[in-house]
Amino acid sequence: MSSSLTEIRWHGRGGQGAVTAAKMVAEIAAEHGKCFQAFPEYGPERSGAPIVAFTRLSDDPIQCYSAVEHPAIVLVLDETLLSVVDVTDGAPADAAVIVNTEKSPSEIKKVFDFGKRRVYTIPATKIAKQTLGRAIPNTPMVSALSKITGQFSLGEIEDHLRHTFGKKFPPKVVEANVEAAHMGFEEVQE
Repeated sequence: MSSSLTEIRWHGRGGQGAVTAAKMVAEIAAEHGKCFQAFPEYGPERSGAPIVAFTRLSDDPIQCYSAVEHPAIVLVLDETLLSVVDVTDGAPADAAVIVNTEKSPSEIKKVFDFGKRRVYTIPATKIAKQTLGRAIPNTPMVSALSKITGQFSLGEIEDHLRHTFGKKFPPKVVEANVEAAHMGFEEVQE
């Protein structure tokens, strides 16, 4: 395995955009010459059901084809999953955990045991409702990942949204996602 390999695990509920977020991160990486993988773990993908998706990023070809078992970064798109799923299962002690919640990291750590892992919070659903008019927190979560890891910049997210989303969605939707990305980048807390 490459020393440049970054493994990311996404926990969400069906309809929150976890699979889309995993793909978005991979697409941004590909646009900048990185190797990548992005895939969901298939199960009962009905709206509201817990789902898991994975992203791998590397400067070198990726030769691993299994689920991400030891993620350096865990993103939780729905804080109610914290009491249902062990989102940190297999994550090393120095992993980063990013939780979509309006609580501060210290507040969420009082309720859930993350061990020594770095915990970040972001009100991604609130941002999505404000900018997109819908509770789809994936774009703010991607920008929080960007700020925390430095894997890619806010400008690269913005370019990706305008280029890729611009092919599928009207300008109003694209610009709402750009605004959600900017807010997510600014509002992530450690």
